[in-house]
Amino acid sequence: MFRRPVLVRAALAAAVALLGTACSTDAARQPGPPAATVAPARLGRTLPDDPVRMVLPATGAETRWTQGLYVFGQQVTRVAAADCARKGGFALPAQAPLAFIRFFVLPDLDFVARHGLSTSADVPAAATVPTTARAGSAAQVRRCQAQGAKAAAALSDLYLPLEQRWFGELGAVDRAPATVRARRGLPGCLAGHGAPAKDERAFMGVADARQQAAAPADLPATERAMGRVYADCMRPVEAVRDPARLSLRTRFLADHAAEIRTLRRKLVPALRAAEKRYGVTLVFPEP
Repeated sequence: MFRRPVLVRAALAAAVALLGTACSTDAARQPGPPAATVAPARLGRTLPDDPVRMVLPATGAETRWTQGLYVFGQQVTRVAAADCARKGGFALPAQAPLAFIRFFVLPDLDFVARHGLSTSADVPAAATVPTTARAGSAAQVRRCQAQGAKAAAALSDLYLPLEQRWFGELGAVDRAPATVRARRGLPGCLAGHGAPAKDERAFMGVADARQQAAAPADLPATERAMGRVYADCMRPVEAVRDPARLSLRTRFLADHAAEIRTLRRKLVPALRAAEKRYGVTLVFPEP
C-alpha cells in the first residue's frame, strides 16, 4: 500500500545535500493546532507580484509558487502527449497522479507545522475523455512523450537555466557562520520533543519510521506531530537564512539583470497562453 511517508523520502533524495538544521531552545513548546482540527490544504491561483519570487524562491512560503510551476509543467507534458496519442488513435500507459513536492532546502515551516512533512493540497486531475483505443507501440509512446516534453520545455526554457544557477547559490547561505551557529541546538531541541536525532537527516529518518509504523487511522496525526516538531526546531535557522537568502537574491538579480528582464517580460504571458492551449490551470498549494 502506498503511504505518504514515501513522499518524504522522495523529496529529501533531491535536496538532502543542501539541507541545514536548527532548533528552538524551548523544547516543551508544541507548535501548531491539534491535528484533528486542521482543515485540508487548499489551492490558490494568485500569482506573485513579481515572477522572480516563483522562479527564484528565497523563503519557504515562496516555494509554494515554485511547486505549482513544476506541477504545471508536468500537466502540460501529459496533456500534450495525450493529444498526440489521441490523434494517432492509441492510448498512453496510465500514470500515477501528480503531487506537489516540497523544497526542504527552503522549508515552508508554516505549511509543515500545519499539515506535516509530506501532505499537501491535491493536484487537480486533468479532464480526460474515456477511450477504448488500443495501446500504443513503444515507438508511438516515445514519440508522443517527446512531444509532451517539447511542449513543457517551451515554458521551462524561459526560467530553468536561471533557476538552476540560483539554487546553486543557496549553499553559500548554509555555510555561513550564522547558519552554522543556528544549527548547533538541533539535537537538544529534537530530544526535548521526544524525537532524538543528531541532525536533520537523522530526524527525517525518525519521522519516516514513525509514519510507516503508524496505523492508517493514526497516520495523519503522526505526520502532523512530526511536522510540528520539525517546524519548531527549524525556526531559528530560518530566522537567519531567510534574510540572508533575500539579500543574496538582490545581488543575484543585479548580476543577471538582462535575463531577469526577459523573465519578467515573457514568463507570465507564456504560462497564460499554455493554460489556454492545454486546458490546465496554474495552481499552488496554500495552508
